[in-house]
Amino acid sequence: MAAFLSLLLFPPSHSFCLSQFRPPLPPIPPTSLLSPLLTPPLSLYLCLLLFFFPLIRPPLLPPPLSSLSLSLSLGFFLPLPNPCSLPFSLCPALPLVLPRTMADSPLEPSSPTRLPWLVGGSQVVGLACVVITGVWMGHYRGGYAWDGSSKQFNVHPLCMVIGLVFLYGDAILVYRVFRNESKRVAKILHGIIHLISLIISIVGFVSVFGFHAKANIPDMYSLHSWCGMLTFVVFCIQWLMGLTIFLFPGASPALRSWYLSLHVFFGLALFILAIATCLLGIKEKLLFSIMATYSKFVPEGVLANVLGLLLLVFGGLVGYILTRDEFKRPPHPEEEALSMHFKTLTEGESPNSP
Repeated sequence: MAAFLSLLLFPPSHSFCLSQFRPPLPPIPPTSLLSPLLTPPLSLYLCLLLFFFPLIRPPLLPPPLSSLSLSLSLGFFLPLPNPCSLPFSLCPALPLVLPRTMADSPLEPSSPTRLPWLVGGSQVVGLACVVITGVWMGHYRGGYAWDGSSKQFNVHPLCMVIGLVFLYGDAILVYRVFRNESKRVAKILHGIIHLISLIISIVGFVSVFGFHAKANIPDMYSLHSWCGMLTFVVFCIQWLMGLTIFLFPGASPALRSWYLSLHVFFGLALFILAIATCLLGIKEKLLFSIMATYSKFVPEGVLANVLGLLLLVFGGLVGYILTRDEFKRPPHPEEEALSMHFKTLTEGESPNSP
């Protein structure tokens, strides 16, 4: 036992793992509360504890314990017989901890270091877009109302920026922000945020059509209105298709796998189209409202231009986060096992749905 403890405290460079001689065991649940005990000075205490109290079960021990230098060799400091001959029956709790190595033991979930900063920056820029739109319509355009006047029209830009830009961008970031949560939780949150975005967008559409009807203004004649209606219709179809295929049971794995690439493509394309439509709407509103003074750098025009730039920055941040491979949601062990089960049942590729 002294030789064994010596190698635990002074691991040799030529090492091999006991997992080559012992059958693989299920991963040990992580427990971050015991991580302070895993410093090298206390490792001897833990080993002695396992030797003299073999009835202690390792579920209370975190996986980092197995990632200590628990390698064995034929020895540099003290000779040690073949590991196959070690008396494991004398310490039944020890083999449950030792076979796991750094490569095959699950570590604590982690996120890329840049991801929180990028997500936080996107939220700051997105909220700034919402605030600037509210100030523009509330301060420079007279405020908000629901009486058929121009104040009712002011509800339209604010709802579109909140619904089809800010909340829509947050919905498609769910799989990056909640990358360590279960896939079903991410799906539900993704669908709920999209539903809220859809409801707010409907309010925005009703407000502008009601204002046009009251003021006898023709509908659907500008490029802005065409792009806006296209975005809204495709968004509704996208939401319904995602709800029925990915969230509700019944869709086959092959159908989910086939539709996934389309869902991802149209999701990002709709986000880009929504921002482009907002830019067209900003330009149209400025020309209708302050065309005579727009070229003189009036505060309202400058504020609207800043809004357009911030919308582009928000779209760029969200697009960058979505397209970087290191920010993608890592596969979870239980999901991989479920995918293999699907593959075995269907003899096809397993679903890799969002």
